[in-house]
Amino acid sequence: MSSEEVLTYETRDGLAWLTMNRPDARNALNRELREALWAAFRRFDADADAKVAILRGAGPVFCAGADLKEMAETAMRVPGPDFLPHLQRTLLLDKPVIAAVQGSAVGGGFQLAQMADLCVASTDAKFGITEARWGRGAPWAAPLPWLIPPRVALELLLLARPIGAQRAYEIGLVNRVVDPGELDATAAQLGEMIAANAPLSVAAGKRMVYAVAGVRFEEAFAAADGFFEPAYTSEDAQEGPRAFREGRAPNWLGR
Repeated sequence: MSSEEVLTYETRDGLAWLTMNRPDARNALNRELREALWAAFRRFDADADAKVAILRGAGPVFCAGADLKEMAETAMRVPGPDFLPHLQRTLLLDKPVIAAVQGSAVGGGFQLAQMADLCVASTDAKFGITEARWGRGAPWAAPLPWLIPPRVALELLLLARPIGAQRAYEIGLVNRVVDPGELDATAAQLGEMIAANAPLSVAAGKRMVYAVAGVRFEEAFAAADGFFEPAYTSEDAQEGPRAFREGRAPNWLGR
C-alpha cells in the first residue's frame, strides 16, 4: 500500500484536507501512515494555496493510536523522535491545524488531536490515553496539564479510559462538539474564518500562545522522556502489544 492510499491530501478554498485512510484498521498508525503524516504536514507547510490544515480520519474512527500488531511483530521499544510528527516539538508550523475527530482518538490518535491548534469533535468522539493498558508510555502528553486541569490529566493517564466529547469540551480539550454529520462543515467553517484573516497576524498569534509555554514544554518533554524510558524498555512493554495481538489480557510482571 502506498502513502497516497494510507493518507490523502486535497486543497480546497484555502484549506488542506489531510485524511488518514486506513478505515479497516481504525486508522491505526503503522509505519506507512506515520511516514505519510510527516510528508503531508511538510507538504502543507510548503503549500502556498493552503492557509489551514484539517486533519481527519476516514471511516467511523479518527485514529485508534499506534498499530499494536506492528509493535508486537517488530518488538518496538522506545519510539524515536521521528515516530510521529509533533507540531509543538518536532515539526513547527506557523499555519494552523484543526483536528476533526469522530469516533475514537486514543493513544497516538489522542496525540494528533492534542497537538492540533483547534479541535472539533462529533458527539460520538472519545478521547483516551490508553498506553498504561498495554505497558507503553505517553511522553508526548507532557503538555496536557497546560491544556486541561492536572487532575483530569492524571485521570486520563492513570485510568487509561477514554472520556466522551462533552466531557472533553467541558475541560477545554475541544473547541466545538457537533453532530457527526456536521463535523466536516464545522471544521471547514472554522478553517475558512481563520483563512480570511491576515496570515502574519494568525502566525504571530499562534507563536505567541505557544511561546508562553515554550520553555515549560521543552522541560516537560525532557523530563517525560526520562520518566517513560523504563516503561518502554521493560518486559511489560513487549507483553502489552503481544497480548493485544493474541487477544488476551496482559500478564504484567512489573519489570
